[in-house]
Amino acid sequence: MPTAVVIGAGPNGLAAAITLAKCGHSVLLVEGADTLGGGTRSAALTLPGFVHDVCSAVHPMAVASPFFQTLPLAEHGLEWVHPEIPVAHPLDDDTAAALLRSVDATADVLGEDAHAYRRLMGPLVAGADGLFGDLLGPLRLRFPNSPLTALRFGLRAIRSGSGLANAWFRTDRAKALIAGLAAHAVIPLEQSPGAAIAVMLGLAGHAVGWPFPKGGAQKIADALASYFRSLGGQIETGRTVKSVDEFRDARVILLDVTPRQVLSLAGHRLHGRYPRALARYRYGPGVFKVDWALSGPIPWRAPECRRAGTVHVGGTLEEVAATERAPWRGEHPERPFVLLSQPTVFDNSRAPEGKHTAWGYCHVPHGSLVDMTSRIESQVERFAPGFRDLILARHTMNTAAMEVHNPNYVGGDIAGGVTDWWQLFTRPVTRLNPYSTPDRSVFLCSSSTPPGGGVHGMCGYFAARSAARRLK
Repeated sequence: MPTAVVIGAGPNGLAAAITLAKCGHSVLLVEGADTLGGGTRSAALTLPGFVHDVCSAVHPMAVASPFFQTLPLAEHGLEWVHPEIPVAHPLDDDTAAALLRSVDATADVLGEDAHAYRRLMGPLVAGADGLFGDLLGPLRLRFPNSPLTALRFGLRAIRSGSGLANAWFRTDRAKALIAGLAAHAVIPLEQSPGAAIAVMLGLAGHAVGWPFPKGGAQKIADALASYFRSLGGQIETGRTVKSVDEFRDARVILLDVTPRQVLSLAGHRLHGRYPRALARYRYGPGVFKVDWALSGPIPWRAPECRRAGTVHVGGTLEEVAATERAPWRGEHPERPFVLLSQPTVFDNSRAPEGKHTAWGYCHVPHGSLVDMTSRIESQVERFAPGFRDLILARHTMNTAAMEVHNPNYVGGDIAGGVTDWWQLFTRPVTRLNPYSTPDRSVFLCSSSTPPGGGVHGMCGYFAARSAARRLK
């Protein structure tokens, strides 16, 4: 029996396994699915020869991650593709707001808001290296790597997404750009700390870009697994673990699962208030996702969208705010905000010659089974007339299908739980060491621990460091 067992082979489980293996421990990584990757898996969902990312597709935080930066993943087959424009946000006047790699270039297309954008993002981008190390870690009292940059970020991040947009900008174009970024927080745009997500994603776009792996998101998991094996690690797929008691001889067990699965796997070994606190953990809205096989590139009216890897489809700040508010009320907006990725514009390895893939998803109420296909496609058609004529095949996933694909997506929540102020600081429970449990051999390493959702591996890295201290 190995010294350590990691259950769940998403990016955080892989990161935890690698970290422990690098410390010299024997590690077994166990995955219930037949393929590794969790949220970073690819598959032929529509037609032969078309490669689709089943969940995550664009990975700015992976490139920014201090953990990923320490790994020789290029030697294990991971190649990043950088779109010409990280993200574009079309408007009804046939133009688009665009986040370009340069702060100055982005400011130049924002007209009268150019100076405000430079003031907002410029100082943060200048201190990005240290700031990512501060942000992608557990929230704890310590002196930041870049204190002045951290202070500037905090003053901006404390607002809501709408508050940030309205306080800094005057034009609909700049406000829409911020709204699209803030919508990634999966909380109402009127609620803080939505601005934190908006600023962090904007910062990442300038500092490291919004790239995706050549060949699909699966390449991230494959590279991490290859590196883990090179360290002597063992991987077992297709094994559904019912209880941590299956690994009684392991000295530590790390769980890349959310609180609901923790209770199922290890609840009988957890005592005191901890299980009750896990049971109160809150999950947020889910997603409805569509993958398309296309006969050609999406015919966006705005030229910036044709050169972007990610397109935020939703119109003005007011429109995006209304659609992101709806799922929290149990409503399904007629004109949803759609997060869309079009990788084959820059990576022709994912589709037959001349053909393309794209995916788009919108936020829906937790556990929703409503089919949003027509509403999503209508939004894309609104800014790209003729889009529907290009569809060769489509594949849809509602919240139930997302949870079947990955049990961590409870009710379709791909973020591992709500990220409002309360749960940001108490993720997954109020505890000095958020990765530990009352059982000294059991640790949590999923996106339900700090710093939360995203493909960055930092939850697994910090949980593994905590487990390594236990092994000493």
